[in-house]
Order: sequence, then C-alpha cells, then structure tokens
Amino acid sequence: MASNIPEETTSFVGRKAELARLEHSLAAHRLTTLTGTGGVGKTRLAVRAARHAATGHRDGVRWADLSPLHDDGLLIATVSDAVGLCDHTLRMPIDALCEWLVDKELLLVLDSCEHLRSACAHLLGEILTTSPGLTVLATSRQPLGIKGEQLVEVEPLPVEGVADALTLLRDRAAAAAPGLALDAPGNAEAAADICRRLEGIPLAIELAAGALGRDTVEQVAVRIGSRFDVPTDESLRLPRHRTLRTAIGWSHELCTPLERLLWARLTVLRGDFDEAAAREICAEGPLTEDGVTEALNGLVAKSVVGRDGVRHRMLDTIREYGRMWLAELGEEGAAADRHAACFLGLARRAHAGWTGDEQITWYHRIAESHADLCAALDHLLAHDTGAAQEMAGRIGFFWCCCGHLPQTREYAQRALDAGPAEGPHRTRALWVLGITVMLQGDYPAARRLGRECTRAAARDGTDEGILAAAYLCGLTHLMTGRPEASLRQVDRVLRTTGTATPLETAYRLRCHLITVFALTSLGRLDEAEAAALSLRAACEAQDECWTRSYVDYQLALIALLQGDADTSAAHARSMLAGKHRLRDSFGIALGLDILAAAIAAQGAGARAARVYGTGQVYWRMVGHPQRGTPELGPLREACERQARAAVGDAAYQRAFERGRADNAEAGLAAALQGELLT
Repeated sequence: MASNIPEETTSFVGRKAELARLEHSLAAHRLTTLTGTGGVGKTRLAVRAARHAATGHRDGVRWADLSPLHDDGLLIATVSDAVGLCDHTLRMPIDALCEWLVDKELLLVLDSCEHLRSACAHLLGEILTTSPGLTVLATSRQPLGIKGEQLVEVEPLPVEGVADALTLLRDRAAAAAPGLALDAPGNAEAAADICRRLEGIPLAIELAAGALGRDTVEQVAVRIGSRFDVPTDESLRLPRHRTLRTAIGWSHELCTPLERLLWARLTVLRGDFDEAAAREICAEGPLTEDGVTEALNGLVAKSVVGRDGVRHRMLDTIREYGRMWLAELGEEGAAADRHAACFLGLARRAHAGWTGDEQITWYHRIAESHADLCAALDHLLAHDTGAAQEMAGRIGFFWCCCGHLPQTREYAQRALDAGPAEGPHRTRALWVLGITVMLQGDYPAARRLGRECTRAAARDGTDEGILAAAYLCGLTHLMTGRPEASLRQVDRVLRTTGTATPLETAYRLRCHLITVFALTSLGRLDEAEAAALSLRAACEAQDECWTRSYVDYQLALIALLQGDADTSAAHARSMLAGKHRLRDSFGIALGLDILAAAIAAQGAGARAARVYGTGQVYWRMVGHPQRGTPELGPLREACERQARAAVGDAAYQRAFERGRADNAEAGLAAALQGELLT
C-alpha cells in the first residue's frame, strides 16, 4: 500500500471527537473538507486522520501539499506527482490524471486549498466524476463549494474541562524550556490564562510556548494580556482570525530587528528550504550571512520557523504575516530577484554536476525544488529573458527525467519565444524542447527541432551544442526505425568534436549511448557489446547513473539476443536499481520489460508474467503503451509467447494480474527478488 503522508514531528494532542467525526465522514462521503481559521490545526488533524484511514483504501493515501503553489498553474502537476503519474504523452494533463485515477481506490489529501479554491473545485469536479473509487480529504479555510462536499469544522482546542490547549502548551514548553514546570505554584494559573487569551488556537499557543525559553510563564501571560485585552462577553470577543493575527504580531514584536527582517525575506521561498538557501536569498544590507544563521536559529526557537533535520519550513499563516512586512519594507522586488538568482545558481550547479558523483543528489534537489524553480522561471521570464532561457535549458533535462514533460515543454517554449534569438543558451533550450516532444511521441516536431538545434549549434561553434543536437537527432532516428542514420549522425560528431571538457562529458556520453543503441538495432551485437562495456566503464569511473542505467539495459538486450538469459537478467536488475535511484518511471518500465523477457527465456513463465504485469503499472504511469526502439516489439511478443507456453494461458494470466495489482514499489521489489532499494 503506497502512502506519502507527512511524518508527525511533534506530539498530537486531543481531537478524539473530531477524529471520530472525520472517520465517519470519510467512510460515508467521497469529499470531506476540513475548514477552520488559519493555525487551528487542520493539517495536523488531516495527517492523523489519513494515517488512520490508510488501511481502508486498497491503493493507500496520497498527500498533495498545495501551500507552495503561488497560482493554479502547477496544481494538476502537483496532484499528478502525489498520485505517481509521470505522463509522457501529448494529452491534456487533466485527461491523463483522470485516466490514471479511474480504477484507483485511494484517499487523496489536498492540503491548503484556500488560495486555489476555484481551481481545486474544478479539478475535484473532474476526478471525482471519473474515478468512482476515489475519496478526497481537503483542508481549506473556506468550503470549496462542490456538490456533495461534507464539511467538518475544526474548532480550537478546549481551554476548560479537559483543557487540551493546556496540554499542548505543556508539551511545546517542554521543548522550548526543558525543566519548566507549568504545574508549579504561580505557573499553573498563568498557563491557563495564556490558553484562554489565545482561545485555544494551536498555532498561537505554540508561538507563546516559544517565548517561554526566555521569559517566565507569568511574564508571557502578562504580555499576552496587554495585547489581548478584550471584553469578556463572548459575543464581543475577537474573531479567531484576529486572535491569531494578534498572536503572530505579538510574536513578531518579540523578535529582534534582524529576525523580523529575515522573517519577511524568507517568505519569497515557496517550499521547504535549507540554511544555505536562506543565507543566499536573505543576506543583504544589515543582515549578513552569519546574521542569517543567527536569526534563523532565533526564529526556530520562537516557533516561527519549523526545523526538521536540515530543512526548515514556515506555516502559511506565518508566511502571510511576513509577506505583509516584506511589502511594507518595499523589498518584494529585491527579494524576488535574489530568489531567482539563487535558483538559477542551483540550475547551473546541477547542470555542471550531471556526470559527477553527486548526480543522484542533484537530480533529487531539482525534483524537490520544483515550485521554487517554477517561481524563479516566471520571475525571470518577466524581468530577465536571457537568464530565463539559460535556466530552462539547464534544468530541462532533469525535468524530463522527473516526468514533468508538460511543464518542461511550456517553459522551454516560453523561454525561446521571449529570450535572445541566438546563442548557446537558446541552443540548449531548443535541445530541451526537442527531447521533450520526442519523449511525448511527437516525432515530426522532434525532427524539426533537431534540425533547428543542429543549425544553431553550428553557429555557436560549441562542442556541447553540437553533441546535444546529435543526440537529439540520433535518438529521433532510433525511435522512428532509422538506426543507420542515427549511427552516422553521432559517429561523425564524435569524431569531429574536440576532447571533452567536464561539462561536455554529459553530452558526449549520451552520444556514445546512441552508438550502442544503433549497433544493437543493426544486429552488430559484438560491436555493440564492446562499445557498451567501454561506455559503462567510463560511467562507473565518474559514478554516473543515468547513462550507465541505459547501458545496462542495452547489455541486457544484447545478452538476450545472444541467448544468455542469466546475464541478461543480471544486467536488467542493475538497470532497474539505477532507475529506481533516479525515480525514472519511464526507465523502470523499459527495464521491467527486458527483465521479464530474460526471465521468460530462463523458463520461469509465471515469474515473467508477474514482472510483465508490474511493467504495465509503470507504463500506465507514463501514459504510453509499451515503447522503446521499434525492434523491441517483436522481441517482447516472442518472450511473452515463451512464458505462456511454459505455464499455460490460465497460470500466465493469473500471475500477470497479480503483478498488475501490486503497487509500483512492491512490484519492483519483487522483480528485484526482494533486494533492498535505495
């Protein structure tokens, strides 16, 4: 059962009645929305409820955090990522998502919908109509307004009777001020007064607990009392959102001037961040890089910023307050400039490090920074089109491998339309666009872009551009059944370009990979094997994973064509382990096909059928029927017939359906014979 529910890093307090209502609502209704003011605990309640409900859904729980999205442009992509869809087709993203979910029985959680209410309502209207097994839990400050929506209001924690609010204060105070006894004489009454003044709003209480590391309980209570001096008549009490805003404002006043400045500047970041990003984006003027570190630690101590390992995060309500102050300071434009520069720098370093021993790390950093990279690209497209063109070209191949093909195509085209008419950055963006449309199966467009990229690279005169264009053209030739043309193209370029520099090595390796593919397609297996082994050694020397995985795939295919099923299976498993490290669903789908063929050739028909079934799960993820170079079709069919003959049609079909019923991770682990995947 696949789930990606966020981990709970602090204690969960109370909410028994709400959990019971929510459990009933999720069982009886297809859409439940948790509503309530900011900071009241909707996300924490959703996390706990989703974990309780996970066993009741065959396909588990998938969590989509919408808080990093600055508009609805990435909504479908974010939900698609959450549910495991990496569509490689030319379909509209909403159509691909509906088709992927049509037979799923899962709980989808959309967290923080309030700023995208209309878009979320439209999306849910589509997927709930087409996916009868889907249940949705949303969190939003306001209802989404969809027919059939069941609302569960999240109230503040009780401050009287069971006094869950006091329990929360006690738990959080233990972290902020170890050894502080809230039940001690003089403290108990002050602690209860804090909870009453803050009306049981969890975030407000956590902010107050953060102050207990510096002040006594009575001092905090007095200070809160002076800010929250309101009538005692319940009808005249402050609305809860004003109570929270006042609590955040009080916490803001407790910060040092540099902590307040950092708070404001951090709001330009869309998602989680590390200290290095905070230093790069926020250090300016009176706030030095070392000052950022000190101020960040202060904000963590005051519960303004959360810390989980080396990552940091701001809650939406905290971020909104800081964004207001950023505008008051007149720093919005400067902060956006520094943010864009930071993520352009990330794109440059990742591009340069593609063939190094940190390739996997860079790959994952690009994937995890998707919302910030998109925000940076949007800013650059409006303010520095040359930099936008460079950025789109440097991150585009990463995005293609991550499965973000629609966004890659859109941003590459926008950068080409807006940016300079020539130069290496434009050539690289053309290459990215060509690779994208080729992966989507738009071969006429890929051929056209390949020719355009070749001409542009010739004008630039750089080896990188020439090799990149050759790779695009060679791969397009392979996919359209022209291996001889592919071999001629890359052979000529490899002979005429100079000695590779570290940056150019990535493009040179890819061209050598095309050579291996073309020789295999032409039946020149001994040459193909020699070229593949040489290329694999070059990849191993650099700890390069992406190219090496496809070399393993070709070695598996070559061994199978040579009649060596055992060697083929070993290479296929090596390929799959590499593609799993890269989270490359398309590569995994290809690898499962060749592994199934090798297992069939070993005579294990039922095992082959199960692996074929798991392969279908991954092919559905990318939205294609089985793909690859044209010669693979007959080989797949022959191996499938062999597997069927070994066990009979009925047994084959049972094993195939078992593989298709597995979730992707479990099926892949079974195909790898239970090997630990890292």
